[in-house]
Amino acid sequence: MDWFENEDFWRECYPMLFPPDRFAVADEQVDQVLALAKFGGRTVLDLSCGPGRHSCAFSQRGFNVTGVDRSPFLLERARQRAAEVGVEVEWVLEDMRHFRRPEAFDLACSMFTSFGYFTSEAEELQVLLNVAESLRAGGVFVIDVLSKERLARVYQSAMCTVLPDGSSMLQRPQVVDDWTRVRNEWTLFKDGHCRTFHFEHFVYSGRELKDRLLACGFESVKLFGDLAGAPYGIDASRLIAVAHQR
Repeated sequence: MDWFENEDFWRECYPMLFPPDRFAVADEQVDQVLALAKFGGRTVLDLSCGPGRHSCAFSQRGFNVTGVDRSPFLLERARQRAAEVGVEVEWVLEDMRHFRRPEAFDLACSMFTSFGYFTSEAEELQVLLNVAESLRAGGVFVIDVLSKERLARVYQSAMCTVLPDGSSMLQRPQVVDDWTRVRNEWTLFKDGHCRTFHFEHFVYSGRELKDRLLACGFESVKLFGDLAGAPYGIDASRLIAVAHQR
């Protein structure tokens, strides 16, 4: 089993990954994505949509939205979110390595470091190829990840976070494979018990991500340092790539 197929991981780590403040900023982030993309279309793909933070915000703005995720637990949370805010979203349970819908979308987005999960470069490229195939001519792909440059600047060998429910999370990352991947150990302390999860993911520099997008058929790629459109430089808090389809 790949680590992201473990539903216990998403269930147990949900309070840390998706606290209320991350839902609160979704509206602003969607507006920023639309501005960066200069978007004037109608159909949106939210790839690895998680609990539907951005999918629902796109739908509230009148777009036709498809949210795709591999986790049944997270998709159930997404359905609950859509019901709470009164929107309609097409939810699809699918692995991003396999999901493709030729020329179906005007905008695709992958938010909150939802890209990089797989073990081989070929699988990573397949995801980008799928997105390129799923976009209409002139479509835009906006991808948001933690960059290699940012990780090198803020790296800590151990971090402990107290969560809103009173539990604690100890994170111990390790950079491996010549700075291409991060191996993570997360230990959750809750109600007198502890549970440890291990997972890995690729980490990309701005240049590396841009080269992969161009290699997968995108005509142009521009990098930004955050969703507000700051330049991608030494002080960048995120790596945002805006890739235009031919």
